Amino acid sequence: MKPIMENVTFGKALEMLKRGSRVTRSGWNGKGQWVVRMPELQLPPYSTQDTNRKVNDRTAKWIGEDAPLNCRPYYVLFNNQGEWQPGWLPSQGDLEANDWIILD
Repeated sequence: MKPIMENVTFGKALEMLKRGSRVTRSGWNGKGQWVVRMPELQLPPYSTQDTNRKVNDRTAKWIGEDAPLNCRPYYVLFNNQGEWQPGWLPSQGDLEANDWIILD
């Protein structure tokens, strides 16, 4: 996939993440890694009779079966092993880097 912008600052990468883009860095050792922003998610309780998406049993175990899920936006790294790593935070090096790439 051809990048739409290359060699940008973290500030620009963050702006594009908030718009729904996928970003990476040319300086990362793990090739094929990228970051996305997962939007806010609100789901009704696990115990609801509603047939739409709802809190699953493993989440209900921690928040309660009668509690809705109100999840704030967060960042996820798709690593080079093909796994999602939720809760990604930029390192100090990431913040200072000018080699960010906007993928889409």
